[in-house]
Amino acid sequence: MRNLIGVPKIAYFGPSGTFTEMALAELEGAGAFDGPVERVAASSPPATLELVRDGVVDGAVVPIESSVEGAVVPTLDSLALGERLQIVAETELDVAFEILGRPGIDRLDQVRTVRAYPVAAGQVRTWLDKNCPDAEIQTASSNAGAAEDVSHGLADAAVSTALAGRRLGLHALASSVADVAGARTRFVLVTAPTRVPPRTGSDRSSAVLQPDNEPGSLVSVLSEFATRGIDLIRIESRPVRTEPGSYRFFVDCIGHLDDPLVAEAFRALHRKSTVRFLGSWPAANPSGPPPPSDGDAADWIERIRQGDREL
Repeated sequence: MRNLIGVPKIAYFGPSGTFTEMALAELEGAGAFDGPVERVAASSPPATLELVRDGVVDGAVVPIESSVEGAVVPTLDSLALGERLQIVAETELDVAFEILGRPGIDRLDQVRTVRAYPVAAGQVRTWLDKNCPDAEIQTASSNAGAAEDVSHGLADAAVSTALAGRRLGLHALASSVADVAGARTRFVLVTAPTRVPPRTGSDRSSAVLQPDNEPGSLVSVLSEFATRGIDLIRIESRPVRTEPGSYRFFVDCIGHLDDPLVAEAFRALHRKSTVRFLGSWPAANPSGPPPPSDGDAADWIERIRQGDREL
């Protein structure tokens, strides 16, 4: 991954000890920045992204999608509203949790209150029902925030990370906790609008679409991908919140803005719908077929243009 940011002051969904901080470390190790970064913790995904809009930081790392719980809604909503931001890189992490206990809690059957970030709670709900059936699940601000709540005596246990446990000196009541083996979360590096990273051949592009609220409008915009053989790998809807039945749609496709057919599709979308381009960037885990080449068709058009009699 090429260097993307010259002055690496990077916000992340904190506090220290979250999976998002681990994702930032992964991006550092992959060479996304021009050296070590100054890490700036923020209290939520929207607050993290707002630091970019305010010019306080050069970029932000936020979670965007869980293989178990789906989209991270606060991240999507923040990307759709306010000044446009751009995704320039991504990484994925295997996600399994530790159940961290406060001093004096040595067994799971002693746990009566558990703090958990909602996305995390959704990934261990079955495990908690089985192993802590008498515990009340309480909402925490983040995975590391859950551990901080336990360290302050506000709950018996936290669904958190090993990093947060080490940082706060909390002991693990259980490790590698997950309802679904192999669960992963995708994180993105977001900046102010900038030059799109170079095409690699294993890329992802993303946009927010808001077609007119009339019959067939959604089918019409999505058909721009299908008719060009472009693989859509994610579609999410979120209410516009201005009136019932009005939605915006988050779409991810395989390919890059420098792929001719992807660019052609986005031009067509711009004619049909309100479009907020979120970026084209190297995919962390490429899947699905790349966009087809239009080289033969372009060559055919050029031969017609030049008056080739053999066509």
